[in-house]
Amino acid sequence: MVRFFVTQEELLADTPILTGENASHAKVLRLKNGEAVLLCDGQGRECLCQVQEVDGEQFVLKVNERRESITEARVNVSVYMAFPKADKLEYVIQKATELGAYEIVAFPSGRCISRPDDKSLKKKLERWQKIAASAAEQSGRGRIPQVLTVSSYAEALKRAAQADRALLFYENEKSTTLKMALNQKTYQTVSLMTGPEGGLEEGEVAQAIEAGLQVCTLGKRILRCETAPLCALSAVMYDAGEF
Repeated sequence: MVRFFVTQEELLADTPILTGENASHAKVLRLKNGEAVLLCDGQGRECLCQVQEVDGEQFVLKVNERRESITEARVNVSVYMAFPKADKLEYVIQKATELGAYEIVAFPSGRCISRPDDKSLKKKLERWQKIAASAAEQSGRGRIPQVLTVSSYAEALKRAAQADRALLFYENEKSTTLKMALNQKTYQTVSLMTGPEGGLEEGEVAQAIEAGLQVCTLGKRILRCETAPLCALSAVMYDAGEF
């Protein structure tokens, strides 16, 4: 079924109308009267419709059912990733969205090579959010994960610590595995924090523990900075019964 992301106001309309880019897409797909489409507001609500009328550049729809999205995960997982080099974050945003991440948060740390300034960060955030929206549409999500940045490592820790299970992955941790960390108690929200190419500094790990995060390992092998968050996210989704 074809999926379109619309505003909340458009979703709540008695007779939704596809216009602009959505109408252009529908035209390319050659949607006809009677065909089913799914409208999503990007926040977890969706509307099952069918094409009622094709009027020039507009597609008038009939509402058949309004509901909560049936493709969203039962657990909200926030991915916290230190700013990486090049376009690695774009890759993580795309794949984390496909895997069901609730949000992606980028932050600076001591060993980060990439440190975008405010001007470039504004443009990057716009691009990152578009990548998340495209990945959400492609993967059948009902919600578009928000892509955020925080200005400091301390702020990232404070925010991540609010989850039911707040986890930080460190290559020198040898005893506590991700499975052990998740089995400590039930959870509805999870924060997963990983470092940049050079990893996190010992002082930063100590700071995370003080903030209330659980430090754990992702195994005996060293994972790339773009691999670690996706590995952890996949494991949490499996543990939560999503796979």
